Amino acid sequence: MKAPGAWSKPTAPITSRNVYAAAHVVPQMNAENTPGSPAVLDWQATLSYRHELWSWGLGVADAMDTAQRGMGLDWSATQELISRSAAEAASVVHSAPAALRGKSVRDLISCGVGTDQLVLENLPTGDAGLQAVQAAYLEQLEVVEAAGAKTIIMCSRALASVARNAEDYLRIYTDLLKQSSQPVILHWLGTMFDPALAGYWGSADISVATSTFLELINSNPEKIDGVKVSLLDAEHEIQLRAALPAGVRLYTGDDFNYPELIRGDGQRHSDALLGIFAAIYPAASTALQAFDAGDTERGYQILASTQELGKHIFSAPTFYYKTGIAFLAWLNGHQSGFQLVGGLHSGRSLTHLATTFALADEAGLLRDPAEAARRMSALLTTGGI
Repeated sequence: MKAPGAWSKPTAPITSRNVYAAAHVVPQMNAENTPGSPAVLDWQATLSYRHELWSWGLGVADAMDTAQRGMGLDWSATQELISRSAAEAASVVHSAPAALRGKSVRDLISCGVGTDQLVLENLPTGDAGLQAVQAAYLEQLEVVEAAGAKTIIMCSRALASVARNAEDYLRIYTDLLKQSSQPVILHWLGTMFDPALAGYWGSADISVATSTFLELINSNPEKIDGVKVSLLDAEHEIQLRAALPAGVRLYTGDDFNYPELIRGDGQRHSDALLGIFAAIYPAASTALQAFDAGDTERGYQILASTQELGKHIFSAPTFYYKTGIAFLAWLNGHQSGFQLVGGLHSGRSLTHLATTFALADEAGLLRDPAEAARRMSALLTTGGI
């Protein structure tokens, strides 16, 4: 096995890219975190992991799909997660460590606003369904804004099920933007992450959906901090990035092609809001410091050295990528057991996890290789290998 990489924590804030690492949640190991059960979190481990990400100069994207929204994390636990994480971010801002000096709470924490408190089977159709979606979005918006976090407006399974056309999407999102007190991040999540979002923005044709998406953005640029696009299509992202109005960021959500997208093409680059950054954060932080220093090639090479790991963790079925994120957190001692809420740690095979282990070692991302090997051996023995 390899030694850990020569990663370094920043001594000043990262400035060349705006970055959020999408963090997972750690379950209480002796709780009934089984499919369909309410989530019971280990709050100390969950919040400690966020402090770990902040210590490397990264922002945290919380209460997102990485935290198992719609896949084990219920709305009650999500509300508590938002309030607790935002309070921790405020404490970090108050202490003003060198790596985050001058940063605001919104720089450190952004949280997802969705509609997952709704039961899809009970949704009415037509305008009544749209009103229910709007009310659910606004309820969650109020929670995030009250906590002081930046808002990420996530895609809604409920809206995908009741919207009749692109105009319905524009109507709901335009009202949400009007109600938002601060600029938000719009999140476009592809079907590889959530098959229930097929036809989002009113069309299964990506070019048509993109036109609707841009219509919304161009009509409300002052209310949009940026857009996070998770379609795993680098060429589409580059084209969209060039079409955005001035001042609206493109936060890549492409966990396959992030090295070249963050590096950019010499004229434009993508910022980042990535689940993979929660797994590779020491390397990601070191790469971003290189970008800050003007050493673009070194920054790119560091990110590229983690790319095979990212492609593997996010391989199909992509929505089980959370298993790989939690697995690496366990290998690196950030949680006492390899579990996820909702029993989702069963989402990947032992052979898949073994490859994750090998690729993480190759990338220098196991901070204590001997302990990681001990844990991996125990898991394989328990699994009959």
